[in-house]
Amino acid sequence: MKKYFAEFFGTFWLVFGGCGSAVLAAGIPELGIGYAGVSLAFGLTVLTMAYAVGHISGGHFNPAVSIGLLVGGRFNAKDLVPYIVAQVIGAIAAGAVLYTIASGIPTFDATAGFASNGYGEHSPHGYSLMAALLIEVVLTAFFLIIIMGATDRRAPAGFAPIAIGLGLTLIHLISIPVTNTSVNPARSTGVALFQGSWAIEQLWLFWAAPIVGAIIGAVAYRFIADEK
Repeated sequence: MKKYFAEFFGTFWLVFGGCGSAVLAAGIPELGIGYAGVSLAFGLTVLTMAYAVGHISGGHFNPAVSIGLLVGGRFNAKDLVPYIVAQVIGAIAAGAVLYTIASGIPTFDATAGFASNGYGEHSPHGYSLMAALLIEVVLTAFFLIIIMGATDRRAPAGFAPIAIGLGLTLIHLISIPVTNTSVNPARSTGVALFQGSWAIEQLWLFWAAPIVGAIIGAVAYRFIADEK
């Protein structure tokens, strides 16, 4: 059970740290960390938790990553469902804590977005469904290539969390304007449930696209790395 708890805590930290930076800090004019700060926050959550509990569970913190690693031959199928359950519960728990904290000021309104992912009129800059679908697939595919490459036995030992954390930072720098960046179905679910309306209706995309992208990335890495 320890590895499942590790996935719970790791995903909790990812959602609380990443989405928390967006909800609590990004919009304050005198403090405003902006897109770059939120991007860095997401990267730091993965980097820190990969070092903290990665040696216990592998440090997935993301259902799409777990599925991709399964396809890539790096993960046992019997653990897939428990990992995804632990990740989603961790994300929802983080969303609940963040919602409670954010509700501490009278101007808070979760329906305004609550760091949720969206497309069309709910994209931060109005990007279409097709644009959102494509960017989530492409970026998740490259995220899997980064993860599998950094953790390859031939890669320098001990540096994988840095590459993966910086990779996630770059992914957010690219795609926050398009979808608010998912590449992680658990992250999307954890806040969508508290946004409560359009984020739930559009949640399907932020499960489907990252999973497809993760599978593509895993297959691509196995091909280029000649992994059988």
